Amino acid sequence: MGEQTGIIILTVGILCLVLAVMIALLDFCFRRRSLRRMNNMIQSAIDGTFRADTFDESLSAAVENKLAEYLAVSEIQMKKAAVEQEKTKTLIADISHQTKTPIANLLLYTELLKEEGAGNSETTALLESQVKKLDFLIRSLVRLSRLETGILVLHPRKSEVALLLEEAKEQYAARAQEKGLYLRVLSEEAGKVTARFDPKWTLEALGNLIDNAIKYTQAGGVTVRVNPYELFVCIEVADSGIGIAEEEHAKIFGRFYRSMSVSDEQGVGIGLYLAREIVRQESGYLQLTSEAGKGATFFLYLPVD
Repeated sequence: MGEQTGIIILTVGILCLVLAVMIALLDFCFRRRSLRRMNNMIQSAIDGTFRADTFDESLSAAVENKLAEYLAVSEIQMKKAAVEQEKTKTLIADISHQTKTPIANLLLYTELLKEEGAGNSETTALLESQVKKLDFLIRSLVRLSRLETGILVLHPRKSEVALLLEEAKEQYAARAQEKGLYLRVLSEEAGKVTARFDPKWTLEALGNLIDNAIKYTQAGGVTVRVNPYELFVCIEVADSGIGIAEEEHAKIFGRFYRSMSVSDEQGVGIGLYLAREIVRQESGYLQLTSEAGKGATFFLYLPVD
């Protein structure tokens, strides 16, 4: 009798063990199937082929239904965003095209007024200054909008840094000379150093740094040099200008940010922001060291590869 009871207990135990293994296997298969379905949903959303009707409403896992619903809504939002982006591109193109002629005419009229000596010369000079400022603002905003909306795509390639520095020197040497400042561009130090960047747009970024340095320097000048490292090439732009207070370092690259200390100077506060966006899209970055009254040094890092 005792032996039979032992056999029954052993049989029941084995059955329970087998049942537990089967339940575990079924649970594993169910979870794996659910994960596979969710993975397929996400992959189809990434590929842009997701459709809500592709997935059966009878899915047992509520999370799968919720995921399908979320992806369907996301797909609609992505399509709406694409439409809005197209509208933005059209608007930017219209602004760029429609403002060229009026601004060019205004500049022409101010030149004619100066040549004819008509009216108040000081008023004419102020008018010319404001028209140039408006032209600069519109051009900067159009460039920035094109970058941010993906209309303009940077094409970084292996290029010589010395050539970039020489072009920057040609563009800004006369401006520095007009203010009685030196502009030392030590391109010979770069030698044959190369980095990966878009020559046209990186010149724009570097030019903004040099332009700011000249603008906010009243005595002395600006020095541009190259420091090659293993992973990056650093272009250093150092000036002997008014400097930037430490509490403003985190704000200086913000869109339209202008320090109260330079509120009387010309500018719209977009140059450094644009420079940072350009360099960021090239997988580089900008750094700053400065103290108020002791000049400023900007470091533009471009990736070697």
